[in-house]
Amino acid sequence: MLKSIFSPDNPVFRFFIKLGYCWWLNILWLATSLPIITIGASTTALIYSCCKLHSDDGYPTVNFFHSFKENFKQATAIWLIYLAAGAALAVSLIFWNRSGMQGGMIAQGLAWAITLIYVVSLSYVFAIQSKFVNPISRTILYSFLLPFRNLKETILILISIGAVVYFNVTTVFAVNFWTLNLGVGLLTYLLSVFYINVFNRYIPKPEEPAPLSEEEAEKALDEAAENLKKMFDERGE
Repeated sequence: MLKSIFSPDNPVFRFFIKLGYCWWLNILWLATSLPIITIGASTTALIYSCCKLHSDDGYPTVNFFHSFKENFKQATAIWLIYLAAGAALAVSLIFWNRSGMQGGMIAQGLAWAITLIYVVSLSYVFAIQSKFVNPISRTILYSFLLPFRNLKETILILISIGAVVYFNVTTVFAVNFWTLNLGVGLLTYLLSVFYINVFNRYIPKPEEPAPLSEEEAEKALDEAAENLKKMFDERGE
């Protein structure tokens, strides 16, 4: 009975293995994000590792540091661009909220609209960086285009991220503790399902070889038989 419980094919056992991997990837993400400037590279590595985890491709630690090293420069540059843009948007929202100027409400509404587009782009940009090799400008461009061409996944991604942020802001410290220790890795593992679905639509599938005709099949069999005959004849000599 114990053998069946700890069998790799047991779904319960596989669930706890994946949960353990999510916890470990969460720790790696947290450790490599501590300098703050490296959050882009660590988030890219986390998404890459979680996508690999779905297909049991490779080892989580190896996958994480492979992606972290490979994407470090570009992901860090992207993070600094989004950090600066986010700071500018925050200043704009605070300014127009406190301003009594005429047209302030319209300006504030416009700032909120831009902020929403910014958040949508941010939710995709590091996933795109983890999957595709592109210049920074093209990666950012795709982070604005793909979400609106895949609205179903985008809405689910935003709801998932929004729920985690909401509960961390409005509930007790214990939620923050569990989010930092497991929640980020687990959330990314769930989000990677949506990223995989989106990206698969843009990755060309390998072409299957055309089936052989009867004549081609007979010719191939004749050639194989002739080769075998020659091989046996040579051995007989």
